[in-house]
Order: sequence, then C-alpha cells, then structure tokens
Amino acid sequence: MTNKPASPPSEAPPAGSGLRKGLTHYGDSGFSLFLRKAFIKGAGYTDAALERPVIGIVDTGSAYNPCHGNAPQLIEAVKRGVMLAGGLPMEFPTISIHESFSQPTSMYLRNLMSIDTEEMIRAQPMDAVVLIGGCDKTVPAQLMGAASAGIPAIQLITGSMLTGSHRSERVGACTDCRRYWGRFRAEEISEAEVSAVNNQLVASVGTCSVMGTASTMACLAEALGMTVPGGAAPPAVTADRMRIAELTGSEAVRIAHSRLTIDQVLTAEAFENAMRVLLAIGGSTNGIVHLSAIAGRLGFEVDLQALDRMGRETPVLLDLKPSGQHYMEDFHKAGGMATLLRELKPLLHLNALTVTGRTLGEEIEAAGPGFAQDVVRPLSRPVYPQGGIAVLQGNLAPGGAIIKQSAADAKLMEHTGRAVVFENAEDLARRIDADDLDVSADDILVLKNIGPKGAPGMPEAGYLPIPKKLARAGVKDMVRISDGRMSGTAFGTIVLHVTPESAVGGPLAYVRNGDSIRLSVAQREISLLVPDEELARRANETPTHVPTAERGYLKLFLETVTQADQGVDFDFLRAATVRGTIPKA
Repeated sequence: MTNKPASPPSEAPPAGSGLRKGLTHYGDSGFSLFLRKAFIKGAGYTDAALERPVIGIVDTGSAYNPCHGNAPQLIEAVKRGVMLAGGLPMEFPTISIHESFSQPTSMYLRNLMSIDTEEMIRAQPMDAVVLIGGCDKTVPAQLMGAASAGIPAIQLITGSMLTGSHRSERVGACTDCRRYWGRFRAEEISEAEVSAVNNQLVASVGTCSVMGTASTMACLAEALGMTVPGGAAPPAVTADRMRIAELTGSEAVRIAHSRLTIDQVLTAEAFENAMRVLLAIGGSTNGIVHLSAIAGRLGFEVDLQALDRMGRETPVLLDLKPSGQHYMEDFHKAGGMATLLRELKPLLHLNALTVTGRTLGEEIEAAGPGFAQDVVRPLSRPVYPQGGIAVLQGNLAPGGAIIKQSAADAKLMEHTGRAVVFENAEDLARRIDADDLDVSADDILVLKNIGPKGAPGMPEAGYLPIPKKLARAGVKDMVRISDGRMSGTAFGTIVLHVTPESAVGGPLAYVRNGDSIRLSVAQREISLLVPDEELARRANETPTHVPTAERGYLKLFLETVTQADQGVDFDFLRAATVRGTIPKA
C-alpha cells in the first residue's frame, strides 16, 4: 500500500509551518523532520495529511472535572471543523483544574496550568491552537498561556450546565448551593432536605448555571474577541454548543492561514470592551484578577481607579443570578452576548478585531436585530444603575479592594461597625460557630491571611459564613472583609482583594478586635478608624513574617506571585515591557 497522496497538495506549506514548525534540535534539520514524520506515521498518518496546517486542540477533559465532562464530544466536533476546512487536528492534554477538586485552591494552580499551556504550545508543532476550557481558572489560564506563546489561538468554552428542580423550584449551581446551605446552617431546613436538593443543583455536566466566574470568563472571552460569535452562552449539552465547536475548528484553520496572532486580538480596546462587559453582566469579582493577569502577559497594567470610573457609567443589564433572577440557559435563549453587546454598543470599541477577522461592530451587525426578551435589560431600565463591581480605597486597602455592589445589601453599603477578627482560615473554622463568640449583626467580620501568599493561593474564603448564632436569629448578611476572593456565585456585602494582603504586612494585618471600620460604597471608601501612629506602633510590635517554603511549586509560588492588583500571576511570566494602562483615563 503506497503512502503517497492521490494528488499533490495545491500549495506547499510555508517553511517553518505545519509539521516543520519547531523542529527538535538534532543538529540536522532534515533528519529532524524525517524522524518526526517517521514516528507520527506510526499512528497511521499519510504524507497528504501531514502537509496540512496543524491545529492543536487542548484537551482538558478529566474525571475530576465535571465542568469539562463534554470535552470528548467537543473535541470530535472541533476535529470535524478542522478537517472540513483542510487542516490537520492534533489534540493534546494539559492540566485540568476544577474549582471543587483542587487543594488548597484552584487559584494556586492557575499559573501552573498557564505554564503548561504555554510550553506545550511552544514545544509542539501547530499553526494555531484551540483552547477548550470552562471551569473557573481554566479559561484565564489558557488565555494567559496562549498570550505568552503568541501564536494564532481561539477559545472554545465548554458551556454551562442545565438547571434542576427541587420541589418545583428551579435551582442551579452554585448561587442556590449557597442559599440552601445558608438555610441549613440557620436550621430552617432539615438535613434530609439539604441532601435532596444536593441531587438537583447540578443537572448535567458543564459549568455553573449562574454568573459565577466560569460564566463571567465565558462572556469576557467573547467580549475580548477570542471566541466565534455566540461562543459564550450555549449550555454544554446542547446541539448549539456542538455547532459552535465545529465552527471553532474551521475558524482555527482560517486564522492559521491568515496568521492572525493572539496579540492582534487582545489589544487595549479589546480589554476595555471586556471590562465594560464585566461591569454590565454583574460579573464575578474574580474577573478583575483574571483580566489583570491576561493583560499583564501582553504588557498592559490595569488601572483600578479608571475601571471604577468606567463602572459609574456602565449599568448592570443582565438579569442573572446572583445579581438578578435568571440562569445561563435563559441568557442563551435571549440571544446571548449578541443581545448584550447590542445594548452596550454606545459604550464599546466597535473597531476591535476578533478572531473571525471581522470587528466587534461588524459581528454585532451580523447577529441581526434584537427581539423581545426579559433577560437583558435596555440601558434605560437597568438591573442596577452602576457596574456590578466597585473599587474601594482607604487606609485599610492602600492598593485597593473590591466589592460586588450589585449583589450586596443596600442597607449595609454605608456602614460603620466593630471588627470581629479571625487571624486565618483555621481560626475562622474553629470559632465562627461558637456560642460564646462576641458578635452582633452590626459588627464587621474580618478574615486575614487568605491572600495570594497568605493562604497560599487566595482561596474563595472571602464569603465568610454568618456566625451560626446570628444565622439562627435570621441574619442573612453582614459586612465581611478579607484579602481573599469570593466565588462569582456568591452574594452579600463583602469586601475582597484587600491590597496589600496581610501576609506581606498590609494594614489588614494590624486590625484588632473592637476596632471601628467604615465602609462607604458611595464614597468608594474602606477605612480603619485607628490613628496612623497606632497602626505604626502595632506594626513595630508585630513584624510580618512573609510565608516561605523549602522546595517545589510552593516555593516558586511564594517567591514570585504578585498581589491581586497585578492578577496574582508570577512576576516572571508578565511581559518584560509595559505597553500601556487600561482602561485609558
């Protein structure tokens, strides 16, 4: 049986592309290609196949990651699209991170996944790469890695899960997880009922069905121009999601031919569009950290104060939990991102290029006219009058802090209270439910040492539980402050990302029980009402011991991780040269 093609290819591939790209160094490039082809032919490939543009497909399927449970079907659809467009699909594995199955926290592993993604793209011959991700940290990790690798890239989102039903009430992970668990802690429902709802919260594979971090990053990926149109919203188990996957494969071949590299898409204008969308969807506070990290790979610094000014003129338009009432499958039926972007047109950079080779404005026009729906509100009738996220500053957070104002209690957003302090997560777990805990509903819960270095990995422990004795009394929300993060599925009056973190000597480290703290979202203030001289005295009395490690990934993490305002990335992975600040003032 001959291994020759039935007819010669119409056009020889350019030197240094396809299978010829990134040849292993044996001192003889001809032999390197000869050897590479010999081994790949062992898998049954013909010369005709090996002359096509090579499209890498990142496989993040894992038994530990139900958010990516549809990865095998997506890969087959992508491969179909690649082959229909004349490319050669080559899937390869990388690290897969699931939020609930990553110890100590998924954020601790995000940078490792980004390194894995970047180096596997660099190491293996491919003219373009399809990034398949969905769960919270996987999409940012892939965009970070691909941004650093610099080749043509396109993102494919795994898609959201379907909603379930508990006693005729529609439920979905994970805002409803937190709501039902809060009711259980308050002894409003029985153990039998909380167990029954546990079976219904996740009705299929896929990511959280509310505007958590996964849905946020899906929307931001499309706003950045990194997905095909409509790539954010289709649920994981739908035919629409499979069609998006096929189209993604075809587009990957096109960007390989046109050499549309990722830096041509991820421009300052693209990041500003994504920030605008983050504010308008009531997106996860994690979105700021991830956008900062992705932007940092391309040399952009995020100006949090400029972001806050953008937020004052960008209302929340998406009526989705936890800021609203609907779920991701409703958003898809309402037209998805095209519907949202159509409403946001006056506030967007419509000339920003997308992976399709067309501008964002052209894609909005191509999506056609809007139609009647109740999920995306018009600018004239928003869900919330300002952006979902506000940036706070003050002597407690000189480098800034974040609050998701659209998911907070309006009565608590102007509040002064007494600090009830927990030194770390272990201290919190040990004392939060003690009957003798000195706490009232007007107090402010403060949790230290859960920042990037302190935890390590900045866990989503900022959603401090309401002390059990207050929960039993009907308290549903309190002001809570930490240097950690909060899941995008969570809600409440919660101040996060306090920078600098307590573990490196930030002012949060010196807060004591009984101190007064003032929160004013209207004034964008978070202040510790303690004289500067007293804070300085406390700092001298209790010097900070920055966490260290003797070996391994933990040592690398602790020695190089940046603060929240720089995306909790490793300092050596950020671009060597700063190109500019976003959003532009």
